[in-house]
Amino acid sequence: MKRGYARVSTNEQNPDLQVNALREAGCEALYVEQGVSGSTTQRPELDRLLDDLEDGDTLIVWKLDRLGRSLQHLLGVVSGLRSRSVDFRSLTEALDTSTPGGRVLFSIMGASSEFERDLIVERTVAGIRAAKARGVTVGRPRSMSHEQVQHAKTLVEGGEPKRKVARLFKVSAATLYRALAA
Repeated sequence: MKRGYARVSTNEQNPDLQVNALREAGCEALYVEQGVSGSTTQRPELDRLLDDLEDGDTLIVWKLDRLGRSLQHLLGVVSGLRSRSVDFRSLTEALDTSTPGGRVLFSIMGASSEFERDLIVERTVAGIRAAKARGVTVGRPRSMSHEQVQHAKTLVEGGEPKRKVARLFKVSAATLYRALAA
């Protein structure tokens, strides 16, 4: 069975262009999300579609970005479809995993995505090392300065309750406990 998925990001947008293209492609069942961003993980119609797909079905979208939040997410979804013997087609990009050429193209997309992820990680690690070598503190700024921690220790040692001291410095009790223990 051919099942189509359409999505528009806002309620003001109209999914008719996608729906019409999916009908022309022969979709017997349509799943339409309206007012749902592609970046959200909560897409009820997509979840329903993925549950409804059966061995031998074809999932058809008007355009790749309608299905995936990112290339990595898209690759994950389509790989999951392949493991269930479900084919995938994107009308705009003329991508069809039921053909050898479509499978090769999708494999190349997957390899390039993995390569891109690896390069990003490599550059990030190199950037952090370079920043540390220059003496830059990497990460979230501390909630309490060294002087504040020393003052807090003095107050706690003088008998002030830790929770009261935490409120005084406008930090959580857990933050104060960690700062005092460090």
